[in-house]
Amino acid sequence: MKITFLGAAGEVTGSQHLIETDSRRILLDCGLFQGHRQESYLKNSRFAYPPESLDAVFLSHGHMDHCGNLPRLFNKGFRGPVFCTSATADIAEIMLKDSARIQEEDARYLARKLTDKHPPIEPLYSEDDVTAVAKQFERLEYQEWHELGDDLKVRFLDAGHILGSAIIELKIKDQREWRHLVFTGDLGRRDLPLLRDPELIEGCEILISESTYGNRVHEKASDVKEELFQILDEAYRLEGRVIIPAFSLGRTQQIIYYLNDLYNEKRLPHIPIFVDSPLSTRLVSVFRAHLQDMDDNVREVISTDRDPFGFSLLDYVSSREESIALNKRKGAFVVIAGSGMCENGRVRHHLKNGISNVENTVVLMGYQAAHTLGRRLQNKDPKVKIFDRYYEVKAKVVQLSGLSGHADVEDFKWWYEESAKRGNIGQVFLVHGEPESATALAALIRDQCDEDPIIPQYHESFEV
Repeated sequence: MKITFLGAAGEVTGSQHLIETDSRRILLDCGLFQGHRQESYLKNSRFAYPPESLDAVFLSHGHMDHCGNLPRLFNKGFRGPVFCTSATADIAEIMLKDSARIQEEDARYLARKLTDKHPPIEPLYSEDDVTAVAKQFERLEYQEWHELGDDLKVRFLDAGHILGSAIIELKIKDQREWRHLVFTGDLGRRDLPLLRDPELIEGCEILISESTYGNRVHEKASDVKEELFQILDEAYRLEGRVIIPAFSLGRTQQIIYYLNDLYNEKRLPHIPIFVDSPLSTRLVSVFRAHLQDMDDNVREVISTDRDPFGFSLLDYVSSREESIALNKRKGAFVVIAGSGMCENGRVRHHLKNGISNVENTVVLMGYQAAHTLGRRLQNKDPKVKIFDRYYEVKAKVVQLSGLSGHADVEDFKWWYEESAKRGNIGQVFLVHGEPESATALAALIRDQCDEDPIIPQYHESFEV
């Protein structure tokens, strides 16, 4: 069996791993590369294999760096099934349609800005491509082994990363022998709101494992709820607004869930809360439809509260006019809007209109990449540029880091030790991590594996 690492190798974007046997060619994930526009476009537009030659794609979850190039794959000839959980299928279709729309808008914008010397930038795919590839989604339940022919079996285990995320467990026949391969996708954390803890495996010959935070210990997720309460309580007293840039998938729903908890506990200050993101609103509907895939705490909540994503102080903003009206609103209120790193979306308008008022608070909820507006706010820059104009930062900026969906050192240690007790872990390949974190994780897990972990490079192949 041959494995070729075609993305998320030495970096955390563009997850894509090709598995080849004497009778099968299958792909684990088909994610978008994200980064410098030209370099990313070249990587995303070309495939290292004929797409029509693939038998199937196995999709770990609905984040764009894992599913975001599936429509391009279809556009270039792939016609096989895409196996995933039901929640992932619903999420991926929404995320991919949003991506296609953004690409088309960007292409139109760049066409106006670029000179004749530059060739036109075409979208990677269209909404029609998304609709077509979504018809190829094959929904599989967690924990059941599914036979996909006489030489391939698959089982999905809950990865605990986002709703619908899966650890993909494959048994593949190659050269008349059965091989056991596991792909973690993005491995989640224990005790995250809404999500079940990552499931353990019972050994494997080959393990492809993420390593995003293999050198970091996160804050506790449980602390975030109390921190949100303190922030809203202060805003209520100061009559200030709270601006929360949040990723539309996962982070926004977790924040709403905590606020719903505070409301049910009669601790939430009487302050209006607005979710100003059409994408987030569409995704909330998926979460409502898949409550059965969430943890025991959610099931306990819905025994007395039919909607953990709705309460009287919460409004979902849809129209552009409603969004603009928020910036003229007086008194205390909360607005949750994308994007999480403040690079695009409606949140930039809210920051423009609120960042220079001392009574306001900006709450950063996750990782802020270098050179983003979110990172400049995190760094406490006295002035920041929004829409080609500089604004003084007088609002309070707070960083809450407890909701990261990726396993940290403690989670990896637990998962590998407990899984190794259930069965031998053979050769491990560490992907989806910067070199420092992958190297640290390799040292941490070495004693739990039969072989020294390998950190593959981009386009590197291994016979296993």
